[in-house]
Amino acid sequence: MRTYFSFLTLLIFMMSSAMAQNNPQVKISNGTLEGTFNAATGINSFKGVPYALPPVGDLRWKEPQPAANWTGVRKADHFGHMAMQKHVFSDMIFRGDTTSEDCLYLNVWVPAKQSAKKLPVLVYFYGGGFVAGDGSETRYDGESMAQKGIIAITVNYRLGIFGFFSHPELTKESAHHSSGNYGLLDQNAALRWVQANITTFGGDPKLVTIAGESAGSISVSAQMASPLSKDLINGAIGESGAMIKPTAPAIPLAEGEQNGVNLATNLNANSLADLRAFPAAQLLDYASKPGNFRLAATVDGYFLPKTPAAIFEAGEQAHVPLLVGWNSTEVPYQALMGGDMPTPENYAAKVKQQFGDNAAEVLKLYPGTTQEEVIKSATALASDRFIAYSTWKWADLQTKTGTKPVYRYLFSCPRPPEVNPVSIFNKLPPALVGASHASEIEFAMGNLQYNKVYAWTPVDYSVSAAMQNYFANFVKTGNPNAAGLPVWTPNTNGSVVKFININSNTELQTETNGARYLFLDKFYSK
Repeated sequence: MRTYFSFLTLLIFMMSSAMAQNNPQVKISNGTLEGTFNAATGINSFKGVPYALPPVGDLRWKEPQPAANWTGVRKADHFGHMAMQKHVFSDMIFRGDTTSEDCLYLNVWVPAKQSAKKLPVLVYFYGGGFVAGDGSETRYDGESMAQKGIIAITVNYRLGIFGFFSHPELTKESAHHSSGNYGLLDQNAALRWVQANITTFGGDPKLVTIAGESAGSISVSAQMASPLSKDLINGAIGESGAMIKPTAPAIPLAEGEQNGVNLATNLNANSLADLRAFPAAQLLDYASKPGNFRLAATVDGYFLPKTPAAIFEAGEQAHVPLLVGWNSTEVPYQALMGGDMPTPENYAAKVKQQFGDNAAEVLKLYPGTTQEEVIKSATALASDRFIAYSTWKWADLQTKTGTKPVYRYLFSCPRPPEVNPVSIFNKLPPALVGASHASEIEFAMGNLQYNKVYAWTPVDYSVSAAMQNYFANFVKTGNPNAAGLPVWTPNTNGSVVKFININSNTELQTETNGARYLFLDKFYSK
């Protein structure tokens, strides 16, 4: 019996050792990491990798500092802490277990089979209005992209008051006389980490594409504009959003500082030491209440020497290929109409209220003579004002002043019905619903299977395969085109504006709504 148990113990030990040997290890600049291997997909993953020191204590509201070295082997088999945030959006499915100021971690998915050539790299920044989100979200999971022969990375960065708080004393203590852009500086630090370490994973530091949706897309536009990041990237993908008025525009540093002074006064904080002494949860609670904290990036003279729009207008941005677009129904008509019925009379009154002397021109561009037309136009106007116009402006500026192709898209594939319907919008005709804000993420990243809310169909998986292949091709070559996909023509300065409409019948189309964006361009430049 003793011999049997001894044999069993030895067998268990040998099996454990064999399993441990299957776990991939890499030596990066800070030490050795041990990740996990998925035999079903052939992908290695390294989760919760620190790319900077925890921004806690005296490092709260400071530039990210280089990560500390470690000895031995660091397990990289689980996601790191999520950035401090409230549960704001019901569609965010996290796999991290805790929120903390100690949140500067990234996750890497890489093909286990070694390649003779260095692999292209995709660095993805999550969305969530700069107040929520995490690199552990299932819709951003990098395993599917890695199966395309790409190293995929998701990055955690500081949010809310921890990522975008400005104050004169913070500016004074900064070596760069700046404050307020800590979340964006975190992203820059992650890009510098990639440059220093990606060859260890088999990646090519000269073939790095950044991508993101909503706040992540706004981040991509800011990183393209920043002199700190523009030379660290070789391509950019923006899904709905740019740091251009009226979508999350950067404000003057002095304005951001005054907002910080007002907040400190309301908190009875007389010094930075007082502010840094506040427990993170208490600070988050206060800043999350309406009116207590205005979140905005600052034109700080360091990360952003000018507004992103001004930088693009001057041609001082990263001159890299850009793949950029938005969704057909970013927000529903209720975002404009509120609780009013979508009648022509109510619609005209809303337009007059919000556009004043320009109302007549708006009603020509967004007509509303019947209820059906009101719903369509109010949806378009609300979506344009929310995020489509700023994304158009980004694409337009890059086309005019950039030196590389701009590939524009419209994602118009509506989600299927929910498995257990609860949304009132499921009762609207699908043609009026369209593709809502953020609904393209799972399609683009090849992650429909993670979202259990919707009854995905074979058509949805087909649309996802096409969209993911476009994105993967772009990451690899700076060109989304490949055999088997409808041809996607890029835009260059002076060319007829074309875009690919991604849905169940993906095809190249010519822009017909340019007059809307040109009107909004004049309206927002006043």
